[in-house]
Amino acid sequence: MKYVIIGGVAGGASAAARLKRIQEDAEIVIFEKGEYISYANCGLPYYIGNTIEDRKKLFVQTPVSFGNRYDADVRTLNEVLSIDRANKTVKVKNLRNGKEYEESYDCLLLSPGALPIVPPLPGIDLPHIYTLRNVPDCDMIKQRAIEQLRDGAAAVIIGGGFIGLEMAENLQRIGYQVTVIEKAPHVLTPLDYPMAAIIQKHLQDKGVKVVTETALTGFTEKDGLLEVQTDKGGAYPCDMAILSIGVRPNTQLARDCGLEIGESGGVKVDAYMRTSDEAIYAVGDVIEFPHPVTGKPYCNFLAGPANAQARIAAMNMVYPESVRYSGSVTTAIAKIFELTAASTGLNERHLKQQGLSYQTVITHPAPFATYYPGGEPMHIKLNFNPETGRIYGAQAVGKLNVDKQIDTISLLLKHEGTIFDMINTEHAYAPPYGSAKSPVMFAGMVAENIMSGMMNPIQVEELDELLDKGEEIQLVDVREIQEYKTGTIADAENCPVDELRELMEDLDPEKKTVVFCEVGMRGYVAYRILKQSGFTQIYNLIGGMKTYRLIGKHNRG
Repeated sequence: MKYVIIGGVAGGASAAARLKRIQEDAEIVIFEKGEYISYANCGLPYYIGNTIEDRKKLFVQTPVSFGNRYDADVRTLNEVLSIDRANKTVKVKNLRNGKEYEESYDCLLLSPGALPIVPPLPGIDLPHIYTLRNVPDCDMIKQRAIEQLRDGAAAVIIGGGFIGLEMAENLQRIGYQVTVIEKAPHVLTPLDYPMAAIIQKHLQDKGVKVVTETALTGFTEKDGLLEVQTDKGGAYPCDMAILSIGVRPNTQLARDCGLEIGESGGVKVDAYMRTSDEAIYAVGDVIEFPHPVTGKPYCNFLAGPANAQARIAAMNMVYPESVRYSGSVTTAIAKIFELTAASTGLNERHLKQQGLSYQTVITHPAPFATYYPGGEPMHIKLNFNPETGRIYGAQAVGKLNVDKQIDTISLLLKHEGTIFDMINTEHAYAPPYGSAKSPVMFAGMVAENIMSGMMNPIQVEELDELLDKGEEIQLVDVREIQEYKTGTIADAENCPVDELRELMEDLDPEKKTVVFCEVGMRGYVAYRILKQSGFTQIYNLIGGMKTYRLIGKHNRG
């Protein structure tokens, strides 16, 4: 059996390795347009920032070492120009000598990845405008960064996604003044605003200029520098600009040979990673696949799912319809200076687009036992179905143990888990590593309180909307007097929770009442006291003052 694979890195190389492990006599030919077959794509920003100093460490395998280990014919700098499905051949151009030739196949795997989005704007072809998708891109950015490094050297990142912010950190780390320009209302759009606001403030505290709700309109040159122009009229002079505004599936080969393209723009595959042609499979950034929660197709540009798909495709290429793919819930993570930001599943924007009813909780748990030294609170946001409790998505930001929480929720999410499953998770516990109630359990418990009617929540945005309208609200700050004096919301009264049973005589039980504390726990205790004392319209502010300080509009202090 002869297998031809178009594209290396996460998808193609992983599939080739798996093919050889399950079928030793397989004939495998890998075509890779670039020079490298297997490298650490996600490590490129850290090489630019000198966190990874040795360039060789970026390469998992060389074409020679990979070919020797897996008895594969690895042809780098060979570009596949077209696919002839009827005759089961591909037309290839050797980029070293320009010669074209044909290669036959019995089974074909498409893994050409994605292409960076480069908008056709004025000045887009000027020097020193880069994208970061591969090793040559990385080398050009690294060389420019070294050559231009001086006092006042500046870089502009267009796009505040995970990769854009990783680049912002690493360029600043080596001495650049960095500006991030984001078209959306906040950076890190996979996160909802309350979580993204934490990252945005952290970037600014670290000296990165963040410009949001601003679109790129073009580039010019002035006084020897590149100028980034925006729709707000501002111009940002810099030594280099990096486009990080997204990618699109590289579907040209698939389109040209008539393979079916799905509604979200990727190659349509079935659960066995098979395209509309039974002899052709596809994996990685080029495909679309139904989301496990919504059931609607979407494109997912992550290395983890690409590796999983490659293993499944290889099995099915040898043993057809033997292993099914369950889809990806888009679990992602990034280090941004001293913080970690992670997400899984659907955020509020996607939930609204899909017309799904949802509820949200925000918690601020410690990463381990509060009495154990060295911990700072993390921030978790959970989106779930208020009727069934099914988990829709979650986000977390913090310094420690963020990955642990998101990975746990991601696993539950992929298996149609609920907030009740979160409560019932079992975790390793000792004071240096966690708490008896893990952050995942705690978020699930808060969600259960809402579902069971034990607590009526109000979000920061909802409270601000009421205050903006001038609606009469009884705001009750149940923190201690010393905390209250550091700042509160609008005209809130201070009724410390431990004295609330005596002080509530001064409150009106018929008036709409919002209680709040620092993170929500004391607010919940106060809510239960007042609810069972005859207060009819009572709410607990989700996330408390810690969240309100970040995104609220009626701070007083």
